[in-house]
Amino acid sequence: MALMIINGQPVAAASGETMEVRNPATNQVVDTVPKASAEDTRKAIEAAAAAFPKWSSMPAHERASILLKTAAHVRDHLKEVAELLTAEQGKPIRDSHIEADRFAAGIEQYAGLVAGGHLKGEQMSLPQYKAMGLVVRRPMGVTGAIIPWNFPLTLFANKMAPALAVGNTVVAKPASTTPLATLKLAELMYEAGLPEGVLNVVTGPGAVVGEELIRHPLVRKIGFTGETVTGQRVMASAAPEIKRVTLELGGSDPAIVCDDADVELAAKSIAIGRFFNCGQACLAVKRVYVQEPVAEEFIEKITSRAQRLKVGPGSDPQSQMGPMHTEGGRAGIEAQLKDAVDRGGKVLAGGKRPTGDGFDKGWFFEPTVITDVPADARVWKEETFGPLLPIMVVKDFEEALQRANESEYGLGSSIFTRDFGKAQRAIDEIQAGYTWVNSIQVAYDELPFGGWKHSGYGKEHGTDVLDYYTEEKSVILAGV
Repeated sequence: MALMIINGQPVAAASGETMEVRNPATNQVVDTVPKASAEDTRKAIEAAAAAFPKWSSMPAHERASILLKTAAHVRDHLKEVAELLTAEQGKPIRDSHIEADRFAAGIEQYAGLVAGGHLKGEQMSLPQYKAMGLVVRRPMGVTGAIIPWNFPLTLFANKMAPALAVGNTVVAKPASTTPLATLKLAELMYEAGLPEGVLNVVTGPGAVVGEELIRHPLVRKIGFTGETVTGQRVMASAAPEIKRVTLELGGSDPAIVCDDADVELAAKSIAIGRFFNCGQACLAVKRVYVQEPVAEEFIEKITSRAQRLKVGPGSDPQSQMGPMHTEGGRAGIEAQLKDAVDRGGKVLAGGKRPTGDGFDKGWFFEPTVITDVPADARVWKEETFGPLLPIMVVKDFEEALQRANESEYGLGSSIFTRDFGKAQRAIDEIQAGYTWVNSIQVAYDELPFGGWKHSGYGKEHGTDVLDYYTEEKSVILAGV
């Protein structure tokens, strides 16, 4: 059994209860983890609170040095971490290795920023004689990180790395279906010299562990990634303690393919943006609006790409797309597809479960492309969290822009065009936190990341995230 990490030590749940972790490709049990209670969670919070004074008072370059050592130790064990991630999440082993590497890179990014003096304040003159005004930033205290199952390591680093770098301590709750690689990473960080209590990982149901994290008065900040409805509950639960929150929520990212686009580039980029991680990403292309003059060529190219993708277990190095993570997730995609087809939609690629050896026990679904779907279908209105891509042919750029904004979500967006004027209008007018122009949908650590509308609140990545893990204090410094 993989154990929780509380105060730097591996521990079981006080009750002795456990939860199974299953492989989405085989439905076989990979391992078990503790099923923590509110009491277990409080112990982790108290350990983090006890570690905070020493960690926060440590000079920034010393904290950074410790964190860089943890990142180096993680890099020495990337293969082991990646294999755990594929076993519990289902993604191809190549993608798991990339994600484990990005975890280490996230630690390096924020350790370097803080050591380099990027946690800056301000100085200004005041009308008071012989006085100056200062604005300084101080760490908050205990911060909670609630992590989803689709990119558990990347999203763990997004929250944990900046929090620790600026002097906070952390209690993390991984998704119940993907805790193993997260626990291994915490173990590796402690092996490399992380002080006791600075990072704690508690496994258990969101309604118990997550709720205790959100409501406990010692926890001053929550970083959450997950569904919009759950994010709304997190915000409401955090309100009584006036707790800071960062919410990275659902998305239904539009992609516009203009009549002057490089169609090959558009098809390649959108196929990656839709089918990477089996389409299970909040930041993914989920709706395509293509102008009539290039529609036939684009649809042919992206359909061909979907048909050529090799689906298989993540442990197979040849697999390009693994299974969906859960049986319920696959059922949800099938229901959205059925709704689209019932309304007149035409399936051009995929649309069913693959058959044959190796597919009968896992949650596999083929990369699917669908056209002729009316605007009132669920695939346009809801988030499609799986390998399903609806394409709508539009008469002109104005219609594409209008339809791109016809969503409650506002996370990412893309446009493919050779016309700078069209690109500029997309940048100015699409209501989303990210816009890619003629580019594959990759979120960069150097740029702030967060959604508009129902896609979230606050920022991760970039230097902006440091503001979300510190409190601002005004100081008047007067002479005597």
